[in-house]
Amino acid sequence: MVPYLDIQNLTKSIGDLVLFEDISFSVAEGQHVGLIARNGAGKSTLLSIIAGKDSADSGEIVFMKGLKIGMLEQQPYFEPDMTVMEAVSSRLRSEYSSLLISEQGKSLTNHTETLDAEDEWNDVQMRAKQILTKLQIANLDKPVGLLSGGQQKRVALASVLIANPDLLILDEPTNHLDLSMIEWLEQYLQRNSKALLLVTHDRYFLDRVCGSIVELDDLTTYTYRGNYQYYLEKREERIAVTNANIDRARNLYRKELDWMRRMPQARAHKSRSRKEAFYELEKQAKRRTEERAARLDVKSGYIGSKIFEAQYVSKEFEDGIVILKDFYYNFARYEKMGIVGDNGTGKSTFIKMLLGTVPPTSGRFVIGETVRFGYFSQEGMPINNQMKVIDVVRDKAETIDLGGGRRLTAMQFLSHFLFPPKRQQDYVYKLSGGEKRRLQLCLVLMQNPNFLILDEPTNDLDIATLQILEDYLADFKGCVIVVSHDRYFMDKVVDHLLVFRGQGVVDDFPGNYTQYRDYCNIKEREEIKQEKAARPSENTRKPVHENSDRKRKLTFKEKKEYEQLEQDIEALETEKADIESQLCSGTLTVDEITTLSKRLPELEAELDEKSMRWLELSEFA
Repeated sequence: MVPYLDIQNLTKSIGDLVLFEDISFSVAEGQHVGLIARNGAGKSTLLSIIAGKDSADSGEIVFMKGLKIGMLEQQPYFEPDMTVMEAVSSRLRSEYSSLLISEQGKSLTNHTETLDAEDEWNDVQMRAKQILTKLQIANLDKPVGLLSGGQQKRVALASVLIANPDLLILDEPTNHLDLSMIEWLEQYLQRNSKALLLVTHDRYFLDRVCGSIVELDDLTTYTYRGNYQYYLEKREERIAVTNANIDRARNLYRKELDWMRRMPQARAHKSRSRKEAFYELEKQAKRRTEERAARLDVKSGYIGSKIFEAQYVSKEFEDGIVILKDFYYNFARYEKMGIVGDNGTGKSTFIKMLLGTVPPTSGRFVIGETVRFGYFSQEGMPINNQMKVIDVVRDKAETIDLGGGRRLTAMQFLSHFLFPPKRQQDYVYKLSGGEKRRLQLCLVLMQNPNFLILDEPTNDLDIATLQILEDYLADFKGCVIVVSHDRYFMDKVVDHLLVFRGQGVVDDFPGNYTQYRDYCNIKEREEIKQEKAARPSENTRKPVHENSDRKRKLTFKEKKEYEQLEQDIEALETEKADIESQLCSGTLTVDEITTLSKRLPELEAELDEKSMRWLELSEFA
């Protein structure tokens, strides 16, 4: 298998902070690799080095000669005056121009070749419009400077996908995408046979798109030849083995340390190799053991039976956009509700109306007297960059009340949320974007609210922090509202959903997100079935020949095709299940994973085509 990207012994430090040391891994042809690390471990820095926007202290990055690379950054930049279409096609124009010039630099004299190049350019423009439509960017003539940050991220994603590079590097591509867009992108990348290096906190996305995981941890990298679920299992095994080795090293270190502390003249005659081994042993014994933070059993402040009541609330903006229309809802005690819907349907506006920062057009929210909100917003909260992390928390409170007479110091609370003592002494401006979001989360939770409102809490938080937050919310003895596009997070946290459909339509669904999607799929199949069942009755109204009301019979050829399709579909489904099982087994070589990953989307397309034909024939069978 041809390596497209090969990282060899890379080391990077920022000041006295070492991000990674002598790391090595590769991305080969057709491989879909997920890169996982905690906030501040150096993911974005590593991607910047790969993209040539930053440099390493040592080591080498090798690309295959002639490799075409497309990279999506977390915060892409466009010239504000460019239109959407210009921004998307700007990187493609140079490629189009090269189609019109021969390798010798002479214009193409063959008129057919020129027309082929123009046809290809037209196809690219059509594809650009299709992808932008999927990402809900409708006005292609709008200046990029007038778009929101999320819309600009989607324009950047479209430009990368349209370029169709050999190697895709995507940094948090699901941020600012609504659920339907995420599912579309997931399917798009599953079908894509090009190489992919992906950074994301979306665990369902990782599981379904990536066949290999690279974890950046403790200054080094660990590679797992399987999807995210396989990674979780093998990571636990690795940590258990590592911790056992560290414990053994510590026991031996104590004995060797006693030997090293004896009289100098006794050491002088001892083996030099033993002294060198001691220093290696010391390094291993002082490694930190990997342990997940203990669950915080936090008691929220008392909350009464009256939480909030939305009394026939309506909200309409001057441009005619309707968010709510005579919406009534009585929120129950200890309820954990998720809010989902496409971008622009009013999810965040609903939250702001509940908090009283945006007034409704009519109706009102009646809030219970004991309710004490804790709000974690998309915009975050202002933090003084010149303060130390520990001082930011101590400025709010020296200790955090857990209830039942139990308290944590500010330092202990920060440690629980993955800020080690050394990091707590750093200034805020040294934190990564994800670490700042984690600090903001700490400031919200430490106020001991009894009603948590989390608006897109998973943006920029690493997976380790999300797991801690999920445990915290599972044990939280209060009310929760979560607005999120993270399906895994929603499944873990909420017990029912408000689904914003747009133009004031809001559905209440009693279940989590996966259950809601299953319900939608069943409902869609039922509607198709009913639509097909209704067609014959419509046909009977038309003038027909004497015997045409009888059900059409399959021809001999169609019967044979129908029987063969049943066998083919069964064989394809068996093959699909076998491939999925093999990909999750963790026993495959890189070449085998690549081959199977390419076969799976082809298999699914073939299965869809044959199933559709079988349905057509089954009406007359």
